[in-house]
Amino acid sequence: MPSSTSPTFSRRTFTTGLAALGLLHQPVAQAMSILLDVGTPVAPSDKLIVYQLFTRLFGNQQTTNKPWGSLAENGVGKFNDITDKALQEIKKLGVSHVWYTGVIEHATMTGYSSLGIATDNPQVVKGRAGSPYAIKDYYDVDPDLAVDVRNRMAEFEALVKRSHANGLKVLIDFVPNHLARQYSSDAKPEGVQDLGETDDATKAFDPQNNFYYLPDEAFKVPAGTLVPEGTIAPDYDENPAKATGNDVFKAQPDINDWYETIKLNYGVDYQHDRKTYFEPAATDASGRADRPNTWTKMRDILLFWAGKGVDGFRCDMAEMVPVEFWGWVIPQIKASRTSLTPPATAVASSKPTAKTTAPKAAVVAPAPIVFIAEIYNPDQYANYIETGKFDYLYDKVGLYDAVRALMEGKGSPIAISRVCQGESGTMGRHMLRFLENHDEQRIASRFFANDPWMAVPAMTLSATLHTGPMMVYFGQEVGVNPKQAEGFQGDDGRTTIFDYWGVPEFQAWTNGGAFDGRKLTADQKKLRQFYLQLGQLVTGSDAIQTGAFYDLQQYGKPERLFSYLRYSAKQKLLIVCNFDRKETIRTQLQIPADVWKAMKVVQKKTYTYRDIFQTKTTFAAGTTVPVTVPPLGVLVLSIG
Repeated sequence: MPSSTSPTFSRRTFTTGLAALGLLHQPVAQAMSILLDVGTPVAPSDKLIVYQLFTRLFGNQQTTNKPWGSLAENGVGKFNDITDKALQEIKKLGVSHVWYTGVIEHATMTGYSSLGIATDNPQVVKGRAGSPYAIKDYYDVDPDLAVDVRNRMAEFEALVKRSHANGLKVLIDFVPNHLARQYSSDAKPEGVQDLGETDDATKAFDPQNNFYYLPDEAFKVPAGTLVPEGTIAPDYDENPAKATGNDVFKAQPDINDWYETIKLNYGVDYQHDRKTYFEPAATDASGRADRPNTWTKMRDILLFWAGKGVDGFRCDMAEMVPVEFWGWVIPQIKASRTSLTPPATAVASSKPTAKTTAPKAAVVAPAPIVFIAEIYNPDQYANYIETGKFDYLYDKVGLYDAVRALMEGKGSPIAISRVCQGESGTMGRHMLRFLENHDEQRIASRFFANDPWMAVPAMTLSATLHTGPMMVYFGQEVGVNPKQAEGFQGDDGRTTIFDYWGVPEFQAWTNGGAFDGRKLTADQKKLRQFYLQLGQLVTGSDAIQTGAFYDLQQYGKPERLFSYLRYSAKQKLLIVCNFDRKETIRTQLQIPADVWKAMKVVQKKTYTYRDIFQTKTTFAAGTTVPVTVPPLGVLVLSIG
């Protein structure tokens, strides 16, 4: 979902406060030991840290970067580029789950016909590489991502195993609402019927059709469709036309529609008051299930990938699919994992002794499968958690919008309080917080904050506000800043998802596959160190992982400051974020008596306050706490 553009700010080096970060200039091991001093959480937590890795771009080392360039010209990353070393470095950011974006085979302008893969018509493909959300074969992986295309699934399976071996869970996209216009599976398991294979295309709507049709009308490519110069683009034939993915029931969609996709039919008649034709638990007189054909086919696709060892799914535009489908399918997919016989995995249960040269193998139960919904309607949040059975939801229309306004020099911390009082606060443990993903503009771009350091207070807040998960987009940690049109997507402050490209700042970190960051600038290294410290703070803090939240903003603090408490039985934290880009804020924060009682702390005249995150300063104060926070600075004060 595209974000609105923002004013351009002049770039400013962030020095005040961060110059005092002693931690930024210390060796990683020493910094980590300081952060881990806050204690190790033991209670179950929803505080996942997700790293979104755009697979096509991650390992690409080519630097040609020709707009609309071919694979041969601009290069492409491979599954095999994501090595043990790469995964170990990602893990250091505190990451628990890697979301491999763009894994499943999608429509592309790159031909693989010699290998038995059907060629897509460029008129219904966006970009040379194609959109990863125009799925072409749900039982296959993108051939671009394989070194040996014939062996592509084995290379993906090896990546899953490699990720697990490095202590990381694997997420992939599930795109349930729409598919590529020329969808046809050549890799589906024996006995599986293709989507649309049994449809009656003479009917505009039928509950057992997989697609919606416009009988007696042929599809027309939108006016202004972009095709690279010199590309052969024959006439595209689709008769009758199918409805377009973003609920457009016209034979000729607009150029701004999702014209490269077709809408899937879950038994909702959109053209007749959205009347539904399903009853998940019901059966007809013969005992057959009374639910649309699409439901079963999409369930089987999820089971297929769960069987590959995938640990979870980020579900694209989940609210465009009936919530009843999710409530029916998610428990089945989760049950498929828990019903598996746990593999015997070698885990050190004790140190080797004179009589044993290796640790005993322990049986490790499979991890539960996680479901994340891309959702933008707060009125539906509770429904998709309670009825739909999702684990986590995007916190875009809520926290992201509120903190982005502050980062752009507008808005107020009061908006964050409103977010906490609303859906994304009352359901805080279910909300996935982020500042970047493939749909949003890069923080460093001129369309957003124009400086990656602007994210320090916003990212700290996003990571520590509640017990819910957080996410980092690949390259965010080194300040990726798209500065030109990269192809279909144009110049919009986003890293392209449609074309082949090299990401210069990220290539400096990957350093030809060494993944050591030696080609990063000093400023980029400091920025990555901040993200490493933040991840380690989150994973090492019991209060952040499992604790309660208390908003101190109601006590009339300065307009650019947001302060709050996170506390558990083991740890009490006062967190203060300064969103002002120029001014140091000096003020006093009042912690009310009822809050001390809620934290089960006996009120005393003085307590010890220690910044466990950045400055490492320690001071004594009572229930009124004097704080000095530099521009774009944060304090994470342990109360002891």
